[in-house]
Amino acid sequence: MSVETLAAVLGWCTIVNFGILALSSVMLICIRKPIQAIHTKMTNLPTEQLDQMYFQYLAQFKLLWIVFNLTPYLAIRVFILQ
Repeated sequence: MSVETLAAVLGWCTIVNFGILALSSVMLICIRKPIQAIHTKMTNLPTEQLDQMYFQYLAQFKLLWIVFNLTPYLAIRVFILQ
């Protein structure tokens, strides 16, 4: 696989995963109560614990997105392809 192809793949992965992160964040902000109702019925967890789990999910997803998508893409674009 050439460097240009790798840069293109990482670029699209970065865009798609950012879209998933943004959609998840917007959904948790806008329709948190219906989501909590479904998850409370499924898991029998209190809403306070669900709020903590939602925040932890978004934080971990963002960290993984930065480490595995954004950073390699920027490194290839800036240092290799210049």
